[in-house]
Amino acid sequence: MKIVKFFQYAYLIFAALFLYDAINKYITNGTIAYISILFSALAVFMYFFRQRFNKRYDNKDNSK
Repeated sequence: MKIVKFFQYAYLIFAALFLYDAINKYITNGTIAYISILFSALAVFMYFFRQRFNKRYDNKDNSK
C-alpha cells in the first residue's frame, strides 16, 4: 500500500514540471502553453482526489 502513497506525491511532481514548462514557454516564446497548464491543473486535482480516496480506503480497513 505504500507504493500507492508514493504515486500520490508523484502527481505533485508532475504538476510542478508541467507548470515549469508552461512558464518557460511563456518567457522564451511569449506564447501561452494551455496544454501544460491543463495537465498541471489535472495533476493537482488527481493528487487531492487520490488523497481523499486513500483516506476513505484506510477508514474502511480500520473499521473491520
